[in-house]
Amino acid sequence: MPKMSVTVPHQLGQAEALTRVQTMIGGLKRQYGDQISDLHEQWTGPNGEFSLKAMGFHVSGRLAVSETALQMDGDLPLMAAPFKGQIEQMVRHEAERLLT
Repeated sequence: MPKMSVTVPHQLGQAEALTRVQTMIGGLKRQYGDQISDLHEQWTGPNGEFSLKAMGFHVSGRLAVSETALQMDGDLPLMAAPFKGQIEQMVRHEAERLLT
C-alpha cells in the first residue's frame, strides 16, 4: 500500500487544533455520506487512528496533533498510487483551511 504523509503547522495550540480536527472527522460522514462509509476513529489524547471506505476503497491512517502541527500518516489503496501527490495536496489544503 502506498503511504501518505502530511504535516501542517498551526498556531492554535494543541487543544483548539484537536477540537477542530475531531469535529471535522465527525462531519465527514454528513458532508460526504454518499462517498464515505465505515468511518471509524479512536483517540488516545492528541493521537488518533482512523479508517474508512471512500468510493469502495479502504483508507486508514494516524493523526497526531501537537501544539504547533498536525501530522497525518495514511495508507492508500494500491489503485490510488497514481494520485498520491494529488491526494496529499488536497489533504494539506483542507487541513490548512481547517487550522487557520
